[in-house]
Amino acid sequence: MPILEIIPFEKQYAKNFYALNMEWLKTYFYVEPFDEEVLSNPETYIINKGGHIFFIRIKHKIVGTVALMPTPNKKVLELTKMAVSPELRGQNMGQKLMQYCIEFARKENIKQLLLYSNTKLVNAIYIYRKFGFVEIPVETNSPYKRGNIKMILDL
Repeated sequence: MPILEIIPFEKQYAKNFYALNMEWLKTYFYVEPFDEEVLSNPETYIINKGGHIFFIRIKHKIVGTVALMPTPNKKVLELTKMAVSPELRGQNMGQKLMQYCIEFARKENIKQLLLYSNTKLVNAIYIYRKFGFVEIPVETNSPYKRGNIKMILDL
């Protein structure tokens, strides 16, 4: 397999962030207005607020992405917007992104990662549990209509 790199956000990759996530949302769910807004403006909603976006690059091609969004608690980041090219799903790309985010968060002295997901994503939930995430109650005013499970990882 060609060399896989995980790289931080660069403006030139904003279109990849949008395209990967839109494809994933349309395949598994639907696009909410807030999704469109965030994915179209990742610098405004994620980077400029102190968040991070990472990409998997193989041979100059962006094939995966994930974001760590700030929360009101400076020691907690939300793991979100993870997507991998359809042709590379099932090849541990999501796990590589997850491991990278966990290591990054620990280096940054973050205390917890949280995420929202949907129980129909059986493989994703399995991976989250494998990495140590545990289920906690979803608040009634959850930011995601499709999110029916909330999980947290103590670092």
